Amino acid sequence: MGKALEGVRVLDMTHVQSGPSSTQLLAWLGADVIKLETPGRGDITRGQLRDLPGVDSLYFTMLNANKRSITLNMKSEEGKGVFEKLVSGVDVLVENFGPGVVDRFGYPWEKLAALNPRLIYASIKGFGPGRYADFKAYEVIAQAMGGAMSTTGFEDGPPTATGAQIGDSGTGIHLVAAILAALYQRTSTGRGQRVQVAMQDAVLNLCRVKLRDQQRLAHGPLGEYPNDQFGDEVPRSGNASGGGQPGWAVKCAPGGPNDYIYVIVQPPGWAPLARLIGKAELADDPAWATPEVRLSKLDKMFALVEEWTEKHTKWEVLEKLNAGNIPCGPILSTKELIEDETLAELGSVVEVPHPERGTFKTVGCPLKLSDSPVEIERSPLLGEHNDEVLAELGYSEAELDKFRAAGVI
Repeated sequence: MGKALEGVRVLDMTHVQSGPSSTQLLAWLGADVIKLETPGRGDITRGQLRDLPGVDSLYFTMLNANKRSITLNMKSEEGKGVFEKLVSGVDVLVENFGPGVVDRFGYPWEKLAALNPRLIYASIKGFGPGRYADFKAYEVIAQAMGGAMSTTGFEDGPPTATGAQIGDSGTGIHLVAAILAALYQRTSTGRGQRVQVAMQDAVLNLCRVKLRDQQRLAHGPLGEYPNDQFGDEVPRSGNASGGGQPGWAVKCAPGGPNDYIYVIVQPPGWAPLARLIGKAELADDPAWATPEVRLSKLDKMFALVEEWTEKHTKWEVLEKLNAGNIPCGPILSTKELIEDETLAELGSVVEVPHPERGTFKTVGCPLKLSDSPVEIERSPLLGEHNDEVLAELGYSEAELDKFRAAGVI
């Protein structure tokens, strides 16, 4: 069975997380992704946060599956010649260097488009043009400047970063959508185009409901929030859902750091929930029976729920609440997730063999296509595919030996 992106060739000039997360998805979908790296060092994450000496880190292996690696010295004339051959034959070039870096290599968009008019040149930057354009961006900086941190945490605490990498991998996913749109448009125009996603914009897009609430503040306090005080900006609201259906994380037995379950109380769910927690009389009590009257005492409502959940494990609570059709979800630790049998069966967490580190676990492809199955392959060793890729470009073994001797590859 073929792959969705079979026949699409991608030149991957990305590093760290935002770019590699994007090109890894393209590789999983069947594109031939050629990762271009610096000779001798490669992507900086190969050596970052190593758990085994001299072996590619999990940071690298979990972001670069299903790719081929070549090394190329872009400062040499021979290297530039190889690069131009590569660019001429690929469909997509992806990079996440700082602003202007590729231009300083001598390859502005205009030159790349001249080399390959069908090229889609895709970039991730920290910020769009304007005041912030030249600022450096990292994961948590993107969260800070995209609205996530100011609205995450508890009212009496500091702004808090989320463990989900919405700045890096979140931007990578946005870039995949843009690349696929550009590839589709090319089928009718025959032309490539420039594609760019800013990390700040991606986080902002994921925080749109908080901008919704910022505008709602003009008409009074936000009733769905548990906060006592409201100023002129959306407050941090702990674990409140902030949406139409109130939710909260309540404690469970035996009281460990992740012994919690998140419970959402929909209007039809109140009566079965009241009965389940031993407060059946509240199901029809006018002071509790409707969403409107419960809104002003959400803290008291979830305190009643917690009195019951603290007597049971989160898995027992999960079973009981689901039996009553009450939306809920246990807080799963990283240990629980990586050991979860269901996630393993679904391919959401997979084991991958590696020639140097042995078998390790990583996330599987979250995109499920019925006619494009994904097999997760290991990340490439540095320069592993030099001979293979350059031979495809027409270089002879003698030329490859020459390149190696000169430090071109």
